[in-house]
Amino acid sequence: MAGYQKPFQESLIDHLTFSLAKDSYSATNRDKFDATVLSVRDRMVEQWIRTQQAYYDVDAKRTYYLSLEFLMGRLLGNYILNIGLLGEYEQAFNAFGLSYDEIVELEWDAGLGNGGLGRLAACFLDSLSTLEYPAYGYGIRYEYGIFLQKIKDGYQIETPDNWLRYGSQWEFPRPEVLYPVQFCGRVNSINYGSSRLRMVWNDTEEVMAMAYDYPVPGYRNGTVNTLRLWSAKSSRDFDLEYFNSGDYIKAVENKNNSENISKVLYPDDQSLAGKELRLKQQYFFVAATLRDIIRRYRKFHKTYEDFPDNVAVQLNDTHPSIGIAELMRILVDEESIGWEDSWDITTKTFAYTNHTVLPEALEVWPEALMGHLLPRHLQIIQEIDRRFLIQVDIQFPGQWERAASMALITGDDEKWVHMARLAIVGSHSVNGVSELHSRILKEKVFHNFYAMSPDKFINVTNGITPRRWLLEANRPLARLLSEAIGDAWTRNFDELEKLEPLADDTEFRKRFREVKEMNKVALSNYLGLTAKLSFRHQHLLDCQVKRLHEYKRQLLNVLHVITLYNRLREGRVDETFTPRTVLFAGKAAPGYYLCKLIIKLIHAVGDAIAANPVVREKLQVIFVPNYSVSLAGRIIPAADLSEQISTAGFEASGTGNMKFTLNGALTIGTLDGANVEIREEVGDENFFLFGLKAEEVMAMNSGYNPQEYYEKDGELRQAINQILEGHFSPGNQVLFHPIVRSILDGDRFFVLADYASYISCQESVASVYKDKDKWTKMAIINVARSGKFSSDRAIREYAEKIWHISPVRIK
Repeated sequence: MAGYQKPFQESLIDHLTFSLAKDSYSATNRDKFDATVLSVRDRMVEQWIRTQQAYYDVDAKRTYYLSLEFLMGRLLGNYILNIGLLGEYEQAFNAFGLSYDEIVELEWDAGLGNGGLGRLAACFLDSLSTLEYPAYGYGIRYEYGIFLQKIKDGYQIETPDNWLRYGSQWEFPRPEVLYPVQFCGRVNSINYGSSRLRMVWNDTEEVMAMAYDYPVPGYRNGTVNTLRLWSAKSSRDFDLEYFNSGDYIKAVENKNNSENISKVLYPDDQSLAGKELRLKQQYFFVAATLRDIIRRYRKFHKTYEDFPDNVAVQLNDTHPSIGIAELMRILVDEESIGWEDSWDITTKTFAYTNHTVLPEALEVWPEALMGHLLPRHLQIIQEIDRRFLIQVDIQFPGQWERAASMALITGDDEKWVHMARLAIVGSHSVNGVSELHSRILKEKVFHNFYAMSPDKFINVTNGITPRRWLLEANRPLARLLSEAIGDAWTRNFDELEKLEPLADDTEFRKRFREVKEMNKVALSNYLGLTAKLSFRHQHLLDCQVKRLHEYKRQLLNVLHVITLYNRLREGRVDETFTPRTVLFAGKAAPGYYLCKLIIKLIHAVGDAIAANPVVREKLQVIFVPNYSVSLAGRIIPAADLSEQISTAGFEASGTGNMKFTLNGALTIGTLDGANVEIREEVGDENFFLFGLKAEEVMAMNSGYNPQEYYEKDGELRQAINQILEGHFSPGNQVLFHPIVRSILDGDRFFVLADYASYISCQESVASVYKDKDKWTKMAIINVARSGKFSSDRAIREYAEKIWHISPVRIK
């Protein structure tokens, strides 16, 4: 009968037998995991088909979220939770003789992203489905994700992340969804009479893009949206002529070169070959995506007049911005639509989210490289630039410097194509991801563009999904909250405010502390089993977990640790000292030498502490290797203190800060990114603030002398001298000199300027932590006031302000 679903245990056993050809004797734990995934898939597929058909039935306007990263993490636990069958599967796993946690732990942590950008995209997909918006995610099915991080003698070692080693039962290959993507070649003009020219892109190299689909279920609502990832396939798998002549390597060379495009996340782009591959990746997935969008649109629409009314394309950062030139190419060259009409369609279709203020992250490509790989797109960008600069001159006549700062193509001998500027000019909306970030974009980074089109710039503060980051990651706290205020908070984050009166309830505070203690014990046990690390759960657990970058200032945290180390070993503290474990986790980019050296320094300082019998009883440093979504789901619920200490004005938003707040960790941080709004929401008295403000950082840029701070602060000078003189590297006294030089000779991120304020603030942290009731009350208030930081709220704002889409209820 239609809609019939087998009982859960029967479904598991049937898939083990009929899908995997195994019985209870031959089945491995991996087989049992695969059978579980297939069973869960069965529960979603019918609704997935129904969802897609419903969008066609009502001719819904759809949002297409384009992102080079989707850091989805493990899906099994999240999907079981969203389809509302957690209890049923927990019982059904008895048939396998495994617990729910054991089954979930078998899943590979798919690392198809580098950090916050990819994790934000994953949270947004969850919210889009939960809020019943017609939406698709589009990205690349990388064969190798972000590298696996191993630590050897304190150094980061990168190894390949072969997440597809066992295949993925979640994905649905779509060999029928296959599009050619062109590169290189030359552009010819064909005269159609009446002075009308058509540009034709000929003699190209061709790669095929094949779709792999992943279901994305909403939370208990029947909506199942789609994440479509593209894999590169050769247009010719095998050249028989070369093979017959004995050149076996040449016979498959074309296949290998083509399929390199989707081989690895973020190739090293220091070399020309790396830059070329990176640009190929970006165009590859955008070109295939636009073909797919147009195919879907043209099923019911003969012309492009209604395209912006049915299609909203969101560029998640600058990487997909070549899509603007690609849509123009399709409309002008293939559909023979006039330039003005094509530009009107394009700008009404695209919207751009900026995620950075760092100049090096605003992508710029050599014009020669783009002309080689995408010759027609370069011509289109040149024409966009020409027409745009005419508009600039009309609005700001004679202001040549302003025009030069807004040009899409710059340079004299060597020219450069500015992709962020293309994204701004070619989109109807440009948004930052926190109030501070959006203000910096308008006042500094893109000020001239803002002056020209102020209505185009808006803010949508980032958010996180409470389903993944509380309901799944912190089940003990989720149960406590639902017992206290009901479970409506899982769909409406603002319901958490009902917790606030309970901050004054002695019994609730006690239970809240017990949950935190339980999570700390669980984390310590887990790290002992998986990484041979452990910590004293009675300590204040002080966590800084994020990718390594100088502006995120892991180094400032290390200087604080060294200061505590010196105070303890020199007997400059009394019995009231607050014992603390400082936990670091995060990956440094393979080519980021200084941050990789900071990882080594963290380990060296930790080793010095562990070797001192006086210090190690009250202070500990651990570095957890191979940070991932799943590890975050274990660390964040256990944390007491969240380190959000980036230089003010450099972090666009951050979402880790939101996850810690939601899980009852207090924040020590600067007024940077979303920290500003978190502090506004939770209250000044429930946030540990230190450091320069963004305006002060900007004002100090010209006259800042880090040597002055080094000279006048004895504890700071002592810590730096220890690093400089080899106290933490006795076998190689000059090992950490590059780190010292980076802060004494320039200190681009104001580590020394914020040191004294940071140390003082950490003393306040230690003092408050002694008062368990006060600390717990502050933590509960943080949870209660975190409603603003739901990705549901963010997605509603995108839907209403930018995309203009409406929910579609699925039966």
